[in-house]
Amino acid sequence: MAQRLSKKKQPRREERVLKEQVKVEEGVFNTRTMLTLRRLFSHAIISSLDFIISSGKEADVYMATAGTKVDAEFVIVKIFRVETSSFLKRNVYITGDPRFGKIKGSIYHLVNEWCKKEYGNLRIASRIGANVPKPYYFHGNIIAMEFIGTDGTPSKRLKDVRLANPKETLDEILRQIKLLYSASLVHSDISEYNILMKDNKPYLIDFGQAVVLGHPESLNFLRRDISNIVNYFFKKYGIVYDSDQLVSEITFEK
Repeated sequence: MAQRLSKKKQPRREERVLKEQVKVEEGVFNTRTMLTLRRLFSHAIISSLDFIISSGKEADVYMATAGTKVDAEFVIVKIFRVETSSFLKRNVYITGDPRFGKIKGSIYHLVNEWCKKEYGNLRIASRIGANVPKPYYFHGNIIAMEFIGTDGTPSKRLKDVRLANPKETLDEILRQIKLLYSASLVHSDISEYNILMKDNKPYLIDFGQAVVLGHPESLNFLRRDISNIVNYFFKKYGIVYDSDQLVSEITFEK
């Protein structure tokens, strides 16, 4: 007859939950990621990892049920892929940022710095009242943040909706860009893919590449952000704005 495991040999509750909850269709989590996920459970940031929302070259985004330390029903868990070469192309957003020193050659270190950078950028943006997901926790290659959605359904991206008042939305996006700039932060990747619409309000997401004004390319990144969003609204809604004038107005007031 099989003997019962002693209490010492029984797996911890977090480990059992992970084995039950963490199922990946296109691969499996490596050991480092599993250990980092366990921190989210032990710190009561999440109580379960429920299902994947999106999968990209750099990161997978999961829906999770919030733990007791988070005053919300759901949490977004963003897991950056460690075994990917695409981060090497993103080094330009870290190199030159005065907040970071010399990046070590290890891809693990680069990804961890990227995660740390997104968390820090979200903290700055959240602190000044920008429409962004509130950051809850980060460690290694994982960041936990506020869920943007309604009744458990994630909000749609800007590109996937037809706006009733597109000019108002564009003006609000430009106001958000200006607000970030007033805090010496440039998103650096504004597009219809990185904006969620909730209750007719735009929320900016994906802040890993955001830089401070001390970065040598910050002004060029700002110009690109403005140009991208203005061109999108022109093509889809026929709204005409002068990108150069908008950049001048934002930088002049700073």
